[in-house]
Amino acid sequence: MNKRNGIIGLIIAIVAIVAVAIGVNATKGNSQSDQSGTSQSGQKVITVGTEGTYAPFSYFNEKNELVGFDVDVAKAVFSKLGYQVKFEDAPWDAMLAAFNAKKTDVVFNQVGITPERQKNFLFTAPYSYSRAALIVAKDNNDIKDFADLKGKRSAQSLTSNYGSRAESYGATLVSTDGFSKAADLVAQGRADATLNSDVSFYDYLKQNPNANIKIVNQVKDSTPSAAMFQKGQEDLVKQVDEVLTQLKQDGTLKSISEKYFNKDITQG
Repeated sequence: MNKRNGIIGLIIAIVAIVAVAIGVNATKGNSQSDQSGTSQSGQKVITVGTEGTYAPFSYFNEKNELVGFDVDVAKAVFSKLGYQVKFEDAPWDAMLAAFNAKKTDVVFNQVGITPERQKNFLFTAPYSYSRAALIVAKDNNDIKDFADLKGKRSAQSLTSNYGSRAESYGATLVSTDGFSKAADLVAQGRADATLNSDVSFYDYLKQNPNANIKIVNQVKDSTPSAAMFQKGQEDLVKQVDEVLTQLKQDGTLKSISEKYFNKDITQG
């Protein structure tokens, strides 16, 4: 009889533990889909999606710490708003899938503001800008304008928008993977030029201050990047916009930018 009661008690205990676990998971899921979960200390928590592999915007340093321009901007914004920031890093497609599934509340990862995205999501005011830049070797005096690319070799990722633009100017593409390799080809004279983001150029130059490359021209129109929220979070987006304005006015955004690029990329 005692043995039977012991077995029954064990079963009840197991059922209770399972029930608690289910309740915890359900609570966790709800907090992730909310714009403001709450930590055990009672502080508001916001979950930020980012890649973690996109230096210098979002990446892991030698200490395995998540750092980068976008990471620092997110921390500065939500610190002002009283949030504890929880980062969820994943490759671009997985990062967006998690955001679509409302497993993260916002994305800070150089997201361009496009009409298609604006149909489905909310954007804050831009906090960084980039421009397409024409990059050549320092001793190259033949290429000064985009039209001068005709008949020249341009180091590009073949499927990129920059590659398509270089071809439209009559360049022959030299296949490469990523800006660093393209810059190396240009510096070594194995390609005449590369079309790429000026932000990527400034980051490369910071890491390689004596690199044999220079910008000779840029497009006039800049491409803005902003934080992306779910629709229905209009009030939070408004608060973030107000803080971004404050951080621009007090020089915080400029300071973060110069930390990573030696240049202010926060002005359009």
